[in-house]
Amino acid sequence: MKNKIYAITLWLGGCLFLLVSCDLDKKPLAALSPGTYFSNEEELRLYSNKFYVDVLPDGPDIYSENADAIIITPLNAAVSGQRIVPSTGEGWSWEALRRINYLLANSHHTADLSIRNRYDALARFFRAYFYFEKLKRYGEVPWFNTVLGSNDEQLYKPRDSRDLVADSILQDLDFAVAYLPDTKDVYRVSKWTALALKSRVGLFEGTFRKYHGLQNAEKYLTSCAEASEKLIDEGGYALYRTGATPYRDLFANTKAIGQEVILARDYDDALGLFHNVQNYENASTLGRPGLSKSFVNTYLTASGGRFTDLPDYDKKEFVEETQNRDPRLAQTIRTPGYTRINSTATVAPNLSFAITGYHLIKYAMEQSYDANGKSISDIPLFRIAETYLNFAEAKAELGTLTQADLDKSLNLLRARVSMPKLDMATANATPDPYLGSAETGYPNVSGANKGVILEIRRERGVELVMEGHRYYDVMRWKAGKRFEQPFLGMYFRGLGNYDLDNNGTIDLCLYQGSKPGSTASLFLEVGKDIVLSEGTKGNVVAHGNIKRTFREDRDYLYPIPSEEINLSNGILKQNPNW
Repeated sequence: MKNKIYAITLWLGGCLFLLVSCDLDKKPLAALSPGTYFSNEEELRLYSNKFYVDVLPDGPDIYSENADAIIITPLNAAVSGQRIVPSTGEGWSWEALRRINYLLANSHHTADLSIRNRYDALARFFRAYFYFEKLKRYGEVPWFNTVLGSNDEQLYKPRDSRDLVADSILQDLDFAVAYLPDTKDVYRVSKWTALALKSRVGLFEGTFRKYHGLQNAEKYLTSCAEASEKLIDEGGYALYRTGATPYRDLFANTKAIGQEVILARDYDDALGLFHNVQNYENASTLGRPGLSKSFVNTYLTASGGRFTDLPDYDKKEFVEETQNRDPRLAQTIRTPGYTRINSTATVAPNLSFAITGYHLIKYAMEQSYDANGKSISDIPLFRIAETYLNFAEAKAELGTLTQADLDKSLNLLRARVSMPKLDMATANATPDPYLGSAETGYPNVSGANKGVILEIRRERGVELVMEGHRYYDVMRWKAGKRFEQPFLGMYFRGLGNYDLDNNGTIDLCLYQGSKPGSTASLFLEVGKDIVLSEGTKGNVVAHGNIKRTFREDRDYLYPIPSEEINLSNGILKQNPNW
């Protein structure tokens, strides 16, 4: 019977862990005295269970991502350019770290060294995850590896160097890889989870350093490539390929599929554990998420060609543009012929629910789960598909990528959906001008591997959309100016009726002035309910009233809360230009 970690930790959070201090500078109460509590494996397990809740992201942290690929309303302030320096909060929280370090400081009371090493390894995995999130958000941060008291001089020490933080994360992960069990369990951290995180950390840090002009990029890219290859070669994971829509079914599933998923967040109606993804996708009040037109354009044609090479690709209406595309498009958004799971009725995209018209379906199961707070699909946190992409990108950036490397990684993703494989030589001979453009892509990619790097980024976007990666991918690639580009949606030739699912019935009527007679299920008044880029025709415009500005000298990092700087008497320094 599988361990229900999240059920356990919710109970612990209400009972046992009320005895644990929530502040970095306070000691735990006597009820958790290390001499009496950390003496055996069961106590270490119970204590460490809460790390899963404290440190790992919840469902909404994953599926509600927004940057340039998924547009929501209102926009995240980091995307709209409206961030300010907060006084407190905003991710500058250290409570979880103190609990992790407390276990590490007291686990020696467990006599069995193998048990101690195992739980030290687990704690160090979570410390690495905790600090990786801080590194992505703030850059340099203070590194704490001991439990601090209220009078400790280190409580308000300066920020440590990026090198020290990044290297300490990797050291923690190396220990985790060495001592965590290799038993696979999608709800428990294992050796393979540690390798997956090491792969993620190395790719982020290596590419961030390369594109932001920092030293030692190759060191971290090599770490990524080595960890990825070890996980690929030794982990025994493989892509889920069952059925006609394996990509869709991987996410529309109440139980994470351990064949591909390395670690997942568990949701279960019997335990009262729910999230809200289906209500988020199918309501008019929760952000109206939709893919952007520029992102939809990156999906290849079914034959492997570039959609943006087609004549008038930017003037194709929805039914035409979604035909003969990479099958993952139709397994990510509603396209003509879409039916809900266990239903035979075709359903059109709904522009009341999707601000761009490109209506998301990822993670969606039967319609009964659309109710508020009733979704129970497990949320993958690490899966082997990401590791394949990390491996290919790291090796491409290092200049060591081969066709054989692509065939054991990225091309497996394409094969799952019957897409032609990526040929490295062809990609480098003819880099995609759309992906290399300042308006629609990544103009700072250069060198002999430019073409294949752009293709790997395409594949990463398509495969990992709505999985919580996109914002920090844009940050590490130094592509923040993408947020200044227009956020567009579907193209409409003009006012009138539209059959969006091509089933012979009218789904949408666009009009101006008096509402016309129509059998449409949705009426939108152009200029009021919806804005088109050319007045009464063109692409849907999202947030056209917001002038978005991304400052290259400031916005790749978040500001540190002002109250934290004040409490340190100025020892803690603010990020540049905030």
